[in-house]
Amino acid sequence: MDLYHPLRSLREGSWFKLICGASFQHLPAIRNLVLAYTLAGADCVDVAADPAVINAARSALAVASHWQGAAEQKGFNRAGAMPWLMVSLNDGEDPHFRKATFDPEQCPPDCARPCEAICPAQAIVFNPSYAGVVEASCYGCGRCVPICPIQTITTRSYVSTPASIAPLVLSGVDAVEIHTQVGRLEDFKRLWAAIRPFVFDLKLIAISCPDGEGLIDYLWALYDIIRPLPCSLIWQTDGRPMSGDIGAGATRAAVKLGQKVLQAGPPGYVQLAGGTNSHTAEKLKALGLLHQQDASSSDRLIAGIAYGSYARALLAPVLEQLEHAEIRNQAWESPTLKTGLADRCWSMPQARFLARHLEEEPDLLWQAVHLAHSLVSQLKPAMKFKKNIPKISGTMG
Repeated sequence: MDLYHPLRSLREGSWFKLICGASFQHLPAIRNLVLAYTLAGADCVDVAADPAVINAARSALAVASHWQGAAEQKGFNRAGAMPWLMVSLNDGEDPHFRKATFDPEQCPPDCARPCEAICPAQAIVFNPSYAGVVEASCYGCGRCVPICPIQTITTRSYVSTPASIAPLVLSGVDAVEIHTQVGRLEDFKRLWAAIRPFVFDLKLIAISCPDGEGLIDYLWALYDIIRPLPCSLIWQTDGRPMSGDIGAGATRAAVKLGQKVLQAGPPGYVQLAGGTNSHTAEKLKALGLLHQQDASSSDRLIAGIAYGSYARALLAPVLEQLEHAEIRNQAWESPTLKTGLADRCWSMPQARFLARHLEEEPDLLWQAVHLAHSLVSQLKPAMKFKKNIPKISGTMG
């Protein structure tokens, strides 16, 4: 087995997970984040249970496989190792989806099709074989609705039960994370019944739960429902959700909850989330809770850390440059956008959503990987990297 296989990382206490999650569904950004953190050595990427989001992550993983050799040469990643793709589901609500829709037969022949240009997911197409919205790619951002010159684009929403969404999002993924809270046992049972048929095809089940009165009893009750498992299990201790960019106080809450679950001893790995940031790995090391070589084999340690808002904010300077490069190189040079019809419908804020793929700008790609690696390497101290990566310059105008 490869030394840095994701499962090996869990066993060694060097597991790194990137959280894109249900609250973050900007497809171009997700694609670029997954690409950068994959090349930097992440063990897992966690995305929303939306087929369009999953496809964006898969696209990034496919691109990353072609850049792995270059990443290894630069000292960022080991050869052949790819992160597991994880899908997140919430037991407290059914998945909601929104998709754009329109009848292409109503489109004027001379329309400049600004909807096609503005779509960040390339879900609106006009070609000889098909015209309209590709539902598998659309994630309901709504940017096409106000830009349509004749206002024929609308959105439709629908709710899927766990039983109906499971086949759509669990086929071909490596892991599933279930978000729950104390007191939702019946909701958890309902969701687990939909997931159970897919468990034998999964490498990992993660259960994410914030603190609350009766937490430990609740976790043991969940374990009784899901056992026996044919795959690994992670308890994700959600310390302070959506607060990873706040500071040391947020990471203290995450570490404290992780210690609480470790001491309770439910079978499985314990991984921190919620409030994780640049202080987290350092805090765990100071407490002797990270890396098995620092403790006796009888000690239970934190298996890894998941990073969400902090990991995304860390790469923001590079992704912002990528947006400006896209505006400069495409938005104002596009023949389509130079037509009178498009000029009436286009604005600078909308142009910003013409997102470029990170691999199309190699200098920015390696800057992003360098930044991502600065976080990943906190959990993987044996990973060496070269320091001759260009520094990030100011915003490109």
